[in-house]
Amino acid sequence: MGILDTFDQDPSTAAPRHAVVKKAAIGMLACFLALAMVPIVGYLYLEHRLSDNITQIPSVFEGLDHRPARAPGPAGDAVNILIMGTDRRSEVPTTGTDAVASPWVPGAQRSDTLMILHLDADREAATVVSIPRDTWVEIPGHGMNKINAAYSFGGATATVETVELLTNVRIDHLAIIDWSGFEALIDAVGGIDVVVPETVSDSARGITWRAGSHHLSGAEALDYVGQRYGLPNGDLDRVARQQVVLRTLMEHALHQEMLVNPRMLYDFLDTVTSHLAVDEEWSTRDMLRLGLSMHRFRSANLTYLTMPISGFGTEGAQSVVYADTPASRDLWSALAADTVADWVSANQGRLTPPVVS
Repeated sequence: MGILDTFDQDPSTAAPRHAVVKKAAIGMLACFLALAMVPIVGYLYLEHRLSDNITQIPSVFEGLDHRPARAPGPAGDAVNILIMGTDRRSEVPTTGTDAVASPWVPGAQRSDTLMILHLDADREAATVVSIPRDTWVEIPGHGMNKINAAYSFGGATATVETVELLTNVRIDHLAIIDWSGFEALIDAVGGIDVVVPETVSDSARGITWRAGSHHLSGAEALDYVGQRYGLPNGDLDRVARQQVVLRTLMEHALHQEMLVNPRMLYDFLDTVTSHLAVDEEWSTRDMLRLGLSMHRFRSANLTYLTMPISGFGTEGAQSVVYADTPASRDLWSALAADTVADWVSANQGRLTPPVVS
């Protein structure tokens, strides 16, 4: 069993469209960062319009008694948001306004996308750190397993606890978004452009991505970020594709068209929040206030990277990813202390490039 066998599922029996539901997490990132462009005059309007859209997840942080401490001084104002998607095979929405099914059923799904969005204390920069879903970690109360199993064992709470144990970074909020939100987001901005450096074939979907530029609709973007078969590094390349899509959204859509078109911005936020679920401690007003505090933020100051890994292996029948403990410890320490800029300066080779496999 190799790197491409990480989903523990026969690709011929997978539902391709639902296999990428978790990639919609990047839509929530774009949604949140778009709040930085909201004019003050639109604050009350947005709060009224969006407050009924978002589903709240109860008791996410309840019972977590041994949590990482906040950094002392001004660094303690940094915010860490855990962005998550799941591999639930649901034919109906599980988050947001149209949800008719629970976002979590014990044992029915695992988290398939895990990203920490770190907002610097001064709100002028942010960092997206992806944690590979197959990372071999300790899950409190359940021993060693893939990190994505935490959600199956204990839902959002167990996932937060596991991520905090791995990183020693305090998670302030949690957000989950479903696949339809991702597709609607891409379509709302008229599609996105990506570059495929070399022709690759996705055997699970029967799609060949020719080398060159591609303009993707929402449905096509789902296929693009969902591929792992046929990529040199499997899931790690898929994580890089997620980040490329987010980068493209931020740099080529949000800060250009939406900045001069408030109606388009409001509709964009309405679309994404309609598919969003967050911890119940995070109100729409708090989200808007946090977004408004980022008025100096620019997409060029958003850094993308994946947790450092040391390699791949097997644990029993499972293909797993092993964290590079020393390098990861340095990264997590930088997030906890809000010194990410220093870490990035010393680790340029670990950043996700603009063009990936």
